[in-house]
Amino acid sequence: MASGETELYFVFMNYDPEYERLLSKRTKKGSYELDLYISKKHDELLANTFEPGSYKKRLSLVIVDGFAVEITDDQANVLRSAPEVRVVEKNQELA
Repeated sequence: MASGETELYFVFMNYDPEYERLLSKRTKKGSYELDLYISKKHDELLANTFEPGSYKKRLSLVIVDGFAVEITDDQANVLRSAPEVRVVEKNQELA
């Protein structure tokens, strides 16, 4: 695979007390607040780490504080060293 090709990666974040607080009070309003918080947090991490247009965020995973993003292997390695990131895992196709 060429180094410029993107693949889908799942990124899981480190412990975040604000995420935990919002998760624990998930009313209908709290759920919306949590969705917004998580999505914004993930968008900011990507925007602060990479050039615009060099990645494509697919979705935020509220239940685990993670997200799916199309990035290159090099970008995945950069994310792995970010202090707020716990795990970066390439999507595995199940045979």
